[in-house]
Amino acid sequence: MADMYEMASAFLAAIDTDWQRHVSAVGPCLHQPHPARDPYESLVRAIAYQQLHAKAGDAILGRLVELFPGQAFPRPQQILATEVEQLRACGFSASKIATIQGIAQATLDGVVPDYPTARAMGDETLIERLTSLRGVGRWTVEMLLIYSLERMDILPADDFGVREGYRRLKRLEVQPTRKQMIEIGQAWRPYRTVAAWYLWRVAKA
Repeated sequence: MADMYEMASAFLAAIDTDWQRHVSAVGPCLHQPHPARDPYESLVRAIAYQQLHAKAGDAILGRLVELFPGQAFPRPQQILATEVEQLRACGFSASKIATIQGIAQATLDGVVPDYPTARAMGDETLIERLTSLRGVGRWTVEMLLIYSLERMDILPADDFGVREGYRRLKRLEVQPTRKQMIEIGQAWRPYRTVAAWYLWRVAKA
């Protein structure tokens, strides 16, 4: 993947001087997917981080995993068997608890596919299937595609960091809308995932 990231960085840097300056300042793409995570785990993790800073999401997931010593991550049956009060104590809201319980049940029912099945599915097919679940939006599935399934051409156009990153990159007064972001992102294909990675780092750069 390192060679692919290098090609993507060079491609983006060649778009214009703003991209060239930013890619040069940030350096090589160090995107770190987690291909060992199945769709169930990736979805639960994404839900934990929704509308929260990374540290808050880390803390919630840390407390959840601590409920199940000796395991890397709880299985769907365990999520369903856990008392709501215990999940609330981890930091999950009532809405997020309902969502992760729904994801767990959908996994047992076969609606959430296993890793090999998900790998064989197209982006939009998987998005359509999983956004049918309560509380699972397009952004959540896009995080699964980016981090678990290692898709290289995903642009989370609703993501605040992506839109704000582009606003700063181009020194705009307001963020682009989702529709505008999708149109702008066409120029970044087939490396929109790497473009998102760089846009997330505009503020840091």
